[in-house]
Amino acid sequence: MTEYALNVRARSAGLAHRLWAREKVWLFSAGLLITLFLLAPTLGATTVGFAAQNLLNVAPFLVLSVGIAAYAGATGADGLIARAFTGSPGVMILIAAVAGGLSPFCSCGVIPLIAALLVMGVPLSAVMAFWLASPVMDPSMFLLTTGMLGFEFAVAKTITAIGLGVFGGFVVHMVSRAGGLTDPLRSGVGNGGCGGSKVRSTQPVVWKFWSDSARVAKFWREAIKTTLFLAKWLTLAFILESLMLAWLPADLVARALGGTGIAPIGIATLVGVPAYLNGYAALPLVGGLMEQGMAPGAGLAFLVAGGVSSLPAAIAVWALVKPQVFLLYLGIAVTGSFASGLLFQLWIAV
Repeated sequence: MTEYALNVRARSAGLAHRLWAREKVWLFSAGLLITLFLLAPTLGATTVGFAAQNLLNVAPFLVLSVGIAAYAGATGADGLIARAFTGSPGVMILIAAVAGGLSPFCSCGVIPLIAALLVMGVPLSAVMAFWLASPVMDPSMFLLTTGMLGFEFAVAKTITAIGLGVFGGFVVHMVSRAGGLTDPLRSGVGNGGCGGSKVRSTQPVVWKFWSDSARVAKFWREAIKTTLFLAKWLTLAFILESLMLAWLPADLVARALGGTGIAPIGIATLVGVPAYLNGYAALPLVGGLMEQGMAPGAGLAFLVAGGVSSLPAAIAVWALVKPQVFLLYLGIAVTGSFASGLLFQLWIAV
């Protein structure tokens, strides 16, 4: 082989390696879809439709959250937001949990805001409190839950949202005080804050940033970067979710969640973790299962676990933070969901 051919091969191999390193998520998703279309064309078409529809459903929340995060960065308001989380850790965690319970963001839509808060230097304990509480409840969800599952169930879900946020925030605070969870964000995402980190200095705020070309460029740069980051991971997540739903019969899930006692609550928690369900679409499903005999505690555990740690959200979190933070987030979500279901079942039985 000539020297020219060897150089061409080396350059091609280097290009392929760089392409895989930068775009391996997109390439993996494309390879998975191509394999499906070759082996099971119908399933491949269904998977593409499912992923596209779910991306479309979550798009408004993502646009809103990405826009808020990019606007805060471009105007310099992110420093002011970060300073709002300074002070007593207990007060910060409680405020963050309540704010999360009232915010309209889903488990995927809250990711850009979480990344922005960590980059600003907001303590991870307060961020985790907001992170856990936000997907569980919001004002419109409260009204729909009341209409479908009853006022008592809606109140229990609201208390669970805030309680889960407070519980997770204090767990992270204690771990951080012990010296863990330093720099929670993965390299390339930003340098976030942990329990003992300092909020970065406040920059001059320019609310009408569009008159400053540098700030406009920053706005679009951050918005596009965050959108592409989320798009690739959520696309993969929805593809995997579609395959999971195709291979996991709904009647099998219904039978597993039926009955009373601790076991159905535990099963509901574990099933809810990977099974992404839009909070609004899950309500009639849980209502129907409860009419067939599912314990209310199992229904609550299923809704909370599915909202906080669904497959798309979990994959986005995995891409955003370091493994130890991800495992702690997942552990708090599972533990809190199971505990909330068990406590609610005990309350019903009294």
